[in-house]
Formats: sequence, structure tokens, C-alpha cells
Amino acid sequence: MRAQLLTQAGRPLVAADLPEPRPGPGQLLIAVKACAVCRTDLHILDGELPDPKLPLVPGHEIVGTVVEKGADADRFATGDRVGVPWLGWTCGICDYCRSGYENLCDRARFTGYQIDGGYAELTIADQRYCFAMPTEFDDVEAAPLLCAGLIGYRTLRLAGDGQRIGIYGFGAAAHIVAQVARHQGRQVFAFTRPGDTAAQLFARSLGAIWAGGSDEMPPEPLDAALIFAPVGALVPAALTATRKGGTVVCGGIHMSDVPSFPYRLLWEERVVRSVANLTRRNAEEFLALAPQAGISTATVTYPLAEANRALTDLRNGALQGAAVLVP
Repeated sequence: MRAQLLTQAGRPLVAADLPEPRPGPGQLLIAVKACAVCRTDLHILDGELPDPKLPLVPGHEIVGTVVEKGADADRFATGDRVGVPWLGWTCGICDYCRSGYENLCDRARFTGYQIDGGYAELTIADQRYCFAMPTEFDDVEAAPLLCAGLIGYRTLRLAGDGQRIGIYGFGAAAHIVAQVARHQGRQVFAFTRPGDTAAQLFARSLGAIWAGGSDEMPPEPLDAALIFAPVGALVPAALTATRKGGTVVCGGIHMSDVPSFPYRLLWEERVVRSVANLTRRNAEEFLALAPQAGISTATVTYPLAEANRALTDLRNGALQGAAVLVP
């Protein structure tokens, strides 16, 4: 099968012709129809996330069709369309798993990181961590829901019930979560790279009532801020823009160091917290909500062979919405 392979951190992906994988007990062999490109993929390629499986097929926003089932794989039928997200396996027995926080399992394994992912024609996934995809979305439209959507949804949930929501970094996750927030009747304030008028217009087209640079203050204090850009300096900026008792949620898996800032920015019961991974319950909730909320995903498609170009465009901020690879 054709695949794009990471052989060493810091180097571009290389095209490879790999043997077709075979599903083991409880696993599905999936023909990949679309795989969205995530900033986490960049963090893995750049060596900012340690110890990936090497060589590695990246990609963890996979939509495909079940073509073969391993022994005891009975959740889906051959021919079913399924989605495969970042969370690929958990132990099921640790304190985190048993208390509803499987996203924090110390033994968790992740798609496109410790498990080969979707930058390929075929992939293998544990059936327990696969999901039926809403029929309202075609394969390309559905792919960004599986990380940009899921992580955005968890980030918004952890922000609480505030009405004025600031979003820092208006990329793939932001453009989906902004639509969820508007569906919930909240006000969205979008913060982009300074001077990025195209991204600000894009944010307004999705219902943001204000859009400006990340170096600007919103017209009124935020109840909560969601940070998707991997820039630590945005934490004190978001705290400055957030009201007393407000929450700043860092939604990325990696961020540059947070600079020191005066305690007065945190005082008055402001909260800074992070989001780590996702749970299967998050996925079930969000995939049910997405069609109800009328989510529309903005996508740019690339052939599988042009995965490096898609990653470069993501790195350079040349996309509105999400890049999606199509084998």
C-alpha cells in the first residue's frame, strides 16, 4: 500500500510502499478515504513530542471504510464508514480509566504517534476507539471533526458556561468550535496573528462578533479564552483580556514556554488549565452535536503524495480551516 512515512524527526515525510496490514483480534482494517492534517502532526515531525514510533505513518483524523475485521471485532460490519481519532488505546484498569479520565491513562497509545495512522491507503484500528460518522458529512468534511472538532469541543466544555468566549489562533479547531459556541448562543471574539485580515474576515463569516490581532484587547472582558495557537506568550495576553473568575484553557498538546507574568493577572480567581487528549464520551457527544449545530468544515484537499506540502501550508498559516489528505 502507498503511505507517507516519518523516518526521523526533523526530516520531511518520504513516500513508501508498505505491506498491507492485517487486523488482529478486536481490530479493523480500514480503507482510508480522507485524513485531516493536524498541528500535532507537525509537533511529532519536528521532534517536539518525544519518542514516536519510528518509522511512523502519521495522521489521526481518519475517515474510512471497514474492509476486514479481526477475530471478535463485532462493533462494525464490513463496508461501514468509521472515524479514527487520536486516542487509539487505553488500559481500562488504571484509576484514570475507571474514573472517567481515560484521556489521562499513563499507558495510553495514540493514533499517528505510537500507532500507525492515516497518511496511507489502509490503516488498522482498535474497534473500541472507532466511531460511526454522521451521514450529514462527506469523507473530507468529516475528517477534521476527529481532532480539530473533538479537541475544540473538550476545550470549550472545560471553559465553563461563560457567554463571551475568546478564541486565540483561528485555525482548524477554532473554526469548528466557534460554530459550536454560536449554536449554544455564546458570543465569539476571534484573535488571529496580528495583521491577518483574511483570518479575521473568516472568523466574522463564522459568527464572531469581533475579530482582531492577538496583540489587541477585546471590546469587553472575556468570560473565558481558548488558546489553540502553540504560543506560550498568549497565556498572559488571554489572562489580561479575561474578567475576574474567568478561565483560560490551553487546547494544544504542545506550546512554547509560558513567560513569567505578574500575579495580578491570575489573581481574582482566574484559572489557567490545559486540555489533554479526549475521551470516547467526548467523541460520542460531539459527533451527535455536529449535525445538530449545522457545523460546516472548511477544507483544502491534497493528494496523499503531497502530504509535505499540506504540512508546510499548515506551518505557514496558509490555510483557512483544515488540510485533508485524500489517498
